[in-house]
Amino acid sequence: MVKALTTVESRPVVIRLQPVFDVTEDKFFEFCQLNAEWRIERTAQGEVLIMPPTGGETGSRDAEIITQLRTWARQDGTGIAFGSSTGFALPNGATRSPDASWVERSRLETLTTEQKKKFLPLCPDFVIELRSPSDRLDDLKEKLQEYIDNGARLGWLLDPISRRVYVYLPGSPVECLDNPQNISADPVLPGFKLDLARAWEPGF
Repeated sequence: MVKALTTVESRPVVIRLQPVFDVTEDKFFEFCQLNAEWRIERTAQGEVLIMPPTGGETGSRDAEIITQLRTWARQDGTGIAFGSSTGFALPNGATRSPDASWVERSRLETLTTEQKKKFLPLCPDFVIELRSPSDRLDDLKEKLQEYIDNGARLGWLLDPISRRVYVYLPGSPVECLDNPQNISADPVLPGFKLDLARAWEPGF
């Protein structure tokens, strides 16, 4: 039996700093550490987006997704999987934290020790965004396109409310899959297949 999800759309709190304050990447990192109880991102226009922590069902789904991705990444060995608390400083100036992501190890090896401790100055090769009941679908679609525009080779937007998956690839139209039981990341992540039958359900 499939449980219906209640959609309660809301927008994040937006703090506009420019042109009054010009916050450097280091200062923004420090700001995020001082407010670790919040999910904080920054747009390419310098707007700071503050979002509350996710609810239990979304947190459980996210844990399932990152567990599957990390298990594959350890077996494959060519890259590293990251969870939703990891920040990436994108080439366009935005700082984003996808719900799950993967980066080729060869790209990470070019970073300094100091860079690895802060927001990683690159766009992941692969990103997953999981819609929570409070997320606006259009906002997430824009975020996925931003990842692709900044160098991501594959992006998935998972919507458990409609049980749809939106697949983003460079130079290709967005593909919408209706209630798939699994989805393959070949050839970007060879052999990785996400079991959506498990990811759709929060498990409690």
